[in-house]
Amino acid sequence: MGIREEVEDMKKEVRAVKEQSLAFEMISDYKKQNKRLFIMWIITIIAFIGLLSYTIYLLNDIGTEEITTTETTTQEIEDVDSIDSSYIINGDNYGKN
Repeated sequence: MGIREEVEDMKKEVRAVKEQSLAFEMISDYKKQNKRLFIMWIITIIAFIGLLSYTIYLLNDIGTEEITTTETTTQEIEDVDSIDSSYIINGDNYGKN
């Protein structure tokens, strides 16, 4: 074997190592990409479940709210001028003096 043949063998080995490292690099990139996609999928599912839960909560909350009505009552007083400390004179409110 001469030097030339050894150099050729070394070049073949270097090419084989480069091809092998390229394949390993592609596999590792593929694994990283799959991991990122899985994490994004998990985040999307969690967000969807949260949105669905909040929507159900709102639908249930809107239906159970009780509406309270305030009743106003009026009282008729015939002789307002006779009440002590009254600011109402002949049906007109004059406020405090």
